[in-house]
Amino acid sequence: MSELQRINTLQSYINQQILGQEQLVNRMLIALLADGHLLVEGAPGLAKTSAIKVLASGIAGEFHRIQFTPDLLPADLTGTEIFQPQNATFKFQKGPLFHNFILADEINRSPAKVQSALLEAMAERQITVGRTTYPLDELFLVMATQNPIEQVGTYPLPEAQRDRFLLHIKVDYPNIQTEQKILQLVLAQKQQKDDSRLTSPNISRSTILSARQSVLNVHLAAELEAYMVQLVAATRSPESYDRQLQNWVAYGASPRGTIALALAARAHAWLAERDYVSPEDIQEIAHDVLRHRIVLSYDAEADGISSDDVISQLIEKVPAP
Repeated sequence: MSELQRINTLQSYINQQILGQEQLVNRMLIALLADGHLLVEGAPGLAKTSAIKVLASGIAGEFHRIQFTPDLLPADLTGTEIFQPQNATFKFQKGPLFHNFILADEINRSPAKVQSALLEAMAERQITVGRTTYPLDELFLVMATQNPIEQVGTYPLPEAQRDRFLLHIKVDYPNIQTEQKILQLVLAQKQQKDDSRLTSPNISRSTILSARQSVLNVHLAAELEAYMVQLVAATRSPESYDRQLQNWVAYGASPRGTIALALAARAHAWLAERDYVSPEDIQEIAHDVLRHRIVLSYDAEADGISSDDVISQLIEKVPAP
């Protein structure tokens, strides 16, 4: 079985247990294949936590959930030195970040000093405690969730940390038909009368790492490279395409956004069983890559304009090859 077939098996395995969230599942796989992290935003009860748990159960790796709370400390994530009185030495006790799959649940419930504890792990794949730096495994994915409804007692993510996420996914409610299927599935699981306990595909770590290399080999034409650069640069100087956009954008995406767009577009094309990137791949993934990298002006917020609106207009106005 090829790498793509194994990943397709994993995608099917997740979709059979997480109903109505096909786009979320696709984006999780893109983040996994592009070696990035994702920020998921949505109301409670939309299977955000279940999705990452099912993804981890289908892969031979370790999963850990961290519930972010106002009293959480950075050492609760990274680990700490424990004094051993029997020999008067310190031993490092690893924290939950040393697992392969991390769910940072309701990340905006904790203050910035705790949120920033993720930065080194996400960006450098290492954790420094005292004078010692500990490397993390190559297979390392952080999925952070935040609730957009409750804002009391929350701490918005700093721009620098939002930029570390490859994708920012917005999850919406399922339609009525899908919600009925969800109800039937959950009731059947509780009665233990269905075959919802599917056999895990148990994708190996080496398969994921090999698939990542295959994604990097997906052809990206020079014309499309230029198109991506122009699209991201347009977020920094939108007045070149529409003077109205100048009043809506305070800060655009950095070159990290261009890199993220190229990686995500390659993964999107690979999952679509193509060995080349098309303009449609870039346009399809652009909102998830750029929505958290654009800082809107007060005028835009007052007018009810979202970053998605800005991205949609730029996709229309920046000519595609």
